[in-house]
Amino acid sequence: MVDYPDQTEKAMQLFYSTLPEKGRRHYAAVETIKLGYGGLAYISKLLDIDRNTIIQGVKEIEDVTILQQIPPQKQRRPGGGAKKNPKTTRT
Repeated sequence: MVDYPDQTEKAMQLFYSTLPEKGRRHYAAVETIKLGYGGLAYISKLLDIDRNTIIQGVKEIEDVTILQQIPPQKQRRPGGGAKKNPKTTRT
């Protein structure tokens, strides 16, 4: 595996920081795929992103049906997040 030059790493980190959640996941996944063996650990450390998040991004990229489930303007598939509890009232 080849490491990127320092200037390239800084540019990648800057670009990564401007992306929304889904874009970050997919960008890290693409870079990991490009690098091949050892890329997952390298990109995880470089971008300070969890390995499981990158793996999730790789799965989303490889499985087009998952990408189609996420609306373009949204970050996650429908149904995520805390569920509303109608019995709870705030005072």
